Amino acid sequence: MNRKITLGMAVTIVILAITVTFSITMLVAMRLFDRTVSSVKEKESMYNKIAEVDRYVRSNDYYTIDENLLYDRLTAGYMLGTGDKYAKYYTATAYTELLNIQNGTIVGIGVELGVDQTGYAKVTRVYEDSPAQEAGIAVGDYITAVDGTDVKTMNGVDAVQTRLRGEVGTTVSVTWLNSEATSQTAELTHSGYNSTTVDYQMLDDVGYVRIRQFDATTPSDLDFALRALTGSGAQSLVFDLRDNAGGILDEAISCINLVAQEGTVAYAEDKNGNRTILGSSDGESAEDLPIVCLVNGNTASAAELFAATLRNLNGARLVGTTTYGKGTIQSSPQRLSDGSAVSVTVAKLICGDGSCFDGTGLTVDVERALTPDEAASIYDYTPETDPQVQRAVSAAQQLSGTSTVVAANDASSAPADSAAAGEQAEPADSEETAEAGEQSAASEPAVSSTAA
Repeated sequence: MNRKITLGMAVTIVILAITVTFSITMLVAMRLFDRTVSSVKEKESMYNKIAEVDRYVRSNDYYTIDENLLYDRLTAGYMLGTGDKYAKYYTATAYTELLNIQNGTIVGIGVELGVDQTGYAKVTRVYEDSPAQEAGIAVGDYITAVDGTDVKTMNGVDAVQTRLRGEVGTTVSVTWLNSEATSQTAELTHSGYNSTTVDYQMLDDVGYVRIRQFDATTPSDLDFALRALTGSGAQSLVFDLRDNAGGILDEAISCINLVAQEGTVAYAEDKNGNRTILGSSDGESAEDLPIVCLVNGNTASAAELFAATLRNLNGARLVGTTTYGKGTIQSSPQRLSDGSAVSVTVAKLICGDGSCFDGTGLTVDVERALTPDEAASIYDYTPETDPQVQRAVSAAQQLSGTSTVVAANDASSAPADSAAAGEQAEPADSEETAEAGEQSAASEPAVSSTAA
């Protein structure tokens, strides 16, 4: 039986619906207003405190305030105060230099450096056709001064690197001690030279690949190295990721795709727990050879992802010491109105199997740290004499079934190696990011190296 709704009842229903809708809207609006007012009050309180300090300082401080320095320090302090240890502030000058380095308009002199117990910058590598090579600087030399400033007064190897950089065509005065302890000084003109992030060679029947960092050239360099080594009959591969602080995450994923079996490489997890796939390996270029990754306490970020993924998808074995444990993703630097820039952590980096090494690092399958005496000679080693490399080679030969009696005996002594060794120093954070330098708030390594 059909019932008709009277006009009065229809009007009542409409009024009730309007009332409910209005009430819900008002409730949401009030909550939003309360949050907005609270946020405004917090910001007002923060600005008032800064203004209060500013008034007092300007009225009483004996020294004249450098306004640009003040603003830079205020912004840097804000980034530090966020609690994001990888957040970074770039001054306008630093950000411009970063862009110029990425564009190739600012270069170094073509050396890789490491600061050892002497306090001077030891040359660990000289690039072909670089200003340093033309000046006669060789591996093992020590750079003692840059433009007349003693290297020992500089704040670490990165400061030396900065002093050695300049625009193409400009000059820098470099003083160094050669192998005969003779001091030499020369004016070096900044010019372009070919550099690579990948070194490779055969060690017996093992293909050895050193990846220093991940940048735009690394995938092509790695592809070439793998083809050369497999063409030379490599029965297994050792990837040396020691002191690799990461680099560009997308390029690291491209490198993983050159080696890994099919599977998901990584996810980005936002603060709400939502995950987005960052990359997958199609397995088409996968290496069927046994793989060992050599790592240490300075192996971080994208380099940790490289090692973790090869262990997950290829069954690779990790040799060395526990890695740094930086499993977060930073934004590309965001330019501000005055030409400076900031970068913040935007997500957590999750491995393809769902694990995360942030804060814990990757534990190794075969522990082989350097003893204090070995660490003191770190820059004197070659792949043929480096004890950690040789331990990794031994592990690779075991996996491929080509190990000798000596190698097998060496493998059985791994616990003794581990017990005698100390912990690796932590790296200064870098990134990551294009990493325009990975970020702040970690301790500097006792022995560090960089390129200039």
